[in-house]
Amino acid sequence: MSSATTLDRDRIRELFDLRGAYLAQTGGGYESDPYPVWHRLREQAEVHPGTVHELTGYTGPALFSGLPQSDREHFSAFSFAACDTAYRNPEIFASSPVPVDPNVGRPSPTNSMLSMGGAQHRRYRSLVQPSFMPARAGWWIRNWIEQTVHELIEGFADTGSAELNVDFCAAIPVLTITGSFGVPVQQALEIRAAVGNPETVVEMIRPIVAARRERPEDDLISILVQAELRGEDGGTQRLSDAEIFSFAVLLLTAGSGTTWKQMGITLTALLQRPRLLAAVAADRGLLRPAIDEALRWQATDPMFSRYVMSDTEFHGVHLPAGAVLHLCLGAANRDPARWDEPDTYDITRRLRPSFAFGSGAHACLGMNVARAEMVTGIGALLDRLPNLRLDPDAEPPRFIGMYERGATEIPVVFG
Repeated sequence: MSSATTLDRDRIRELFDLRGAYLAQTGGGYESDPYPVWHRLREQAEVHPGTVHELTGYTGPALFSGLPQSDREHFSAFSFAACDTAYRNPEIFASSPVPVDPNVGRPSPTNSMLSMGGAQHRRYRSLVQPSFMPARAGWWIRNWIEQTVHELIEGFADTGSAELNVDFCAAIPVLTITGSFGVPVQQALEIRAAVGNPETVVEMIRPIVAARRERPEDDLISILVQAELRGEDGGTQRLSDAEIFSFAVLLLTAGSGTTWKQMGITLTALLQRPRLLAAVAADRGLLRPAIDEALRWQATDPMFSRYVMSDTEFHGVHLPAGAVLHLCLGAANRDPARWDEPDTYDITRRLRPSFAFGSGAHACLGMNVARAEMVTGIGALLDRLPNLRLDPDAEPPRFIGMYERGATEIPVVFG
């Protein structure tokens, strides 16, 4: 049996259950459908004072729950047009209110390229962008995704049943990301568990960075240690260890924390519609539209925030400098001003860009890798598990979560 299929299922469940303590801070305890509330809010006004979870009526643990309102004023945008305006004006709506330098302070997603702006962000992103372009999807698939997918399926292909969130979806992205770092499979869950403690992640990958500086291999860390950052003076220099660590922490946090949920959402949407699932199984050209429509219809990260850098009038509301603007991308992706019947999961609708992967300069760097993981993973399930369907004797999957949405268990039978 392969190392991938011997991963600790209980540990995976602990790390990747939205209802567990690990993800509670993102509003995993929210089990209602927020979209009717978001529709009502968007109809009332494009922008409202307050945070998304407050306006939705969720009072449990969530992002920004503990931030005193006296420190910053909070506003939330619910229309596609308002979110688009914010993305198009990064000078006013910034990813960080302060300068970012990965060489100073502790490594974290907020002390990384994610929070940079302007020329600094362009310089750092240009170093890694080529490794995440569509043309490089094959590199990811051959080196890490395909093998992981099939090893995981081997673990349950002969059993006639599986729980796809734990047995399949959760492990694929974390094994892909850690594999691209050169981390052994046996350490994959350990490094994922350390996401909340970036210093621990750094200590795990520090020896790998040192080894790749001595002898590069065909992996992402090797690309980073050989990359040259061009300064404002035109000179070049290699990335420091701290800069590599900041990117690794960002990629691990973002990559292993979102794609598994989105894959589960897509699988659930198809399994709940057996005729559509059969159509996709018969015509794989429908798989990409099915994934893209799920990204619009039920985005796993339905909110991102921006800091207001100067006083501005914004879609009928005055935003003072220093405020936080929360972009409710979930609501924007179902704006009837942009999509007909937006609450319907319809893979035949005319494709229009949504905010599933953000927009503008900070559009998700790993979106093509995420799509490659989902296409490869779902395609392999359809290839190898005949008559795949939801288990009629088990509790059906539901979508839960506030700032990280995903499916509960996805129990299936096949054969």
